[in-house]
Amino acid sequence: MLALLTKYKPPMIFTHSSSFITHLLSSSTPTLTISSTSSLLHPPPKGFLGSILRHKFRGYCSNRGVMASSSISYLNQREAAEVDEILMGPLGFSVDQLMELAGLSVATAIAEVYNVKEYNRVLTICGPGNNGGDGLVAARHLYHFGYKPFVCYPKRTAKPLYTGLLESLGVPFLSVDDLPINLSEDFNILVDAMFGFSFHGTPRPPFDDLIRRLVNLQNYSEINQKRSVIASIDIPSGWHVEEGDIVGDGIKPDMLVSLTAPKLCAKKFSGTHHFLGGRFVPPSIVDKFKLHLPPYPGTSMCVRIGKASQVDISSMRENYISPELKEEDVEPDPFVQFQKWFDDALAAGLKEPNAMALCTAGKDGKPSSRMVLLKGFDKTGFIWYTNYGSRKAKDLSENANASLLFYWDGLNRQVRIEGSVQKVSEEESESYFHSRPRGSQIGAIASKQSSVIPGRDFLHQEYKDLETKYSDGAPIPKPTNWGGYRLKPDFFEFWQGQTSRLHDRLCYYPQEADSTISWKIKRLAP
Repeated sequence: MLALLTKYKPPMIFTHSSSFITHLLSSSTPTLTISSTSSLLHPPPKGFLGSILRHKFRGYCSNRGVMASSSISYLNQREAAEVDEILMGPLGFSVDQLMELAGLSVATAIAEVYNVKEYNRVLTICGPGNNGGDGLVAARHLYHFGYKPFVCYPKRTAKPLYTGLLESLGVPFLSVDDLPINLSEDFNILVDAMFGFSFHGTPRPPFDDLIRRLVNLQNYSEINQKRSVIASIDIPSGWHVEEGDIVGDGIKPDMLVSLTAPKLCAKKFSGTHHFLGGRFVPPSIVDKFKLHLPPYPGTSMCVRIGKASQVDISSMRENYISPELKEEDVEPDPFVQFQKWFDDALAAGLKEPNAMALCTAGKDGKPSSRMVLLKGFDKTGFIWYTNYGSRKAKDLSENANASLLFYWDGLNRQVRIEGSVQKVSEEESESYFHSRPRGSQIGAIASKQSSVIPGRDFLHQEYKDLETKYSDGAPIPKPTNWGGYRLKPDFFEFWQGQTSRLHDRLCYYPQEADSTISWKIKRLAP
């Protein structure tokens, strides 16, 4: 028997601003069930998951709720300084709190845009003040996100707040002399954390030379050489906080991460990616300065300002990095192999690892697909539940053959399963229906799935009426047109993404000998 599964409900330059810390300083039953404890029951294999997941970070950042840059509030230099004074005065923020929030925001914005596998080597150039401290924190978080950070910190301070952030992780500190003239030779991403909005005058050595190297990266773009991307924190170093790149020969970052609120110079930013970070502005500051800022969705630490750049879809691709999937390493029984991979998906903390694409076709041969949730499996098949009046149910009544597809992006894996489908017993459907949350039971009755309805208000009213009807707490009867299906597999394919599109594809085909079913494993070309 299968073991029990638990039930569950080119380098770029970044400029970083530290406006909010400016005056402070110079992070065995066969039924499939899923639970929040499953990752504890099935710890991830160190080798495989360790090598895959560090390349699959999804930053705590969001492109949702994008606000047009024209409707955003911008701060002048005096307002930015005053906001800092309030944060660090009456509101009681400490230096390390603000620095941690700033650095985390910058790191998550970078991780949101730049894939860790293609943009792995990151050089953070830190100035002697607050921006430099934000850059150090960002480098620490990027290390934990799977990047390989390096730090150039020419005017290193001995302040306890700045020491120890990176040394315990073994992050290399490079001198200016250690850096190549063309920074693109060694680094994919350059984080500009030299100067913030409080900087005045002309940059002095060695920062004048470092800024010049960032500016010179534009020359490599013009001659079609791949260059590093630049990410600036709050203010591109050398820019005027209000007027921007006055002369026109300054840094032109690919990404700008504004902190607290964008400064006036951000209106002159012409790069591809503008984010707002530093999710700590209280209502009192919003009201005092009449700030109009985009909302941070969910738990996001940063949010995009303006529209994302247009992307050439034909150029979008992922170069997978995975351990090889060899015939001698897989289980002879595909059900056992599936459970091993499902356990890995659970342990990796992937969102809804039981989500699967169900593909059906009716007698007309027209295919249709939709995502459903796997609710159980054993050697008799894979189970899901639905409305028997739905499109998929109609297809299955005409053609009992279907396929399932599981896609686990965080592990570079997918599983295809094909077979015939039949309804589960009424007893199984009844048992599962009453295990669902009461609201889901009511929803199953309220929604005549796949039928045309006049609007969402109609659906809400149906639900509200049923909620009133069953408000006495008595058991809710399962609708007769609702229940489960079981797909009995006659084919499995286990797919593992590999570099240069040389993916692994191991397929299982049933074969019968002496009234016993066994499975033959064959490898398909990718």
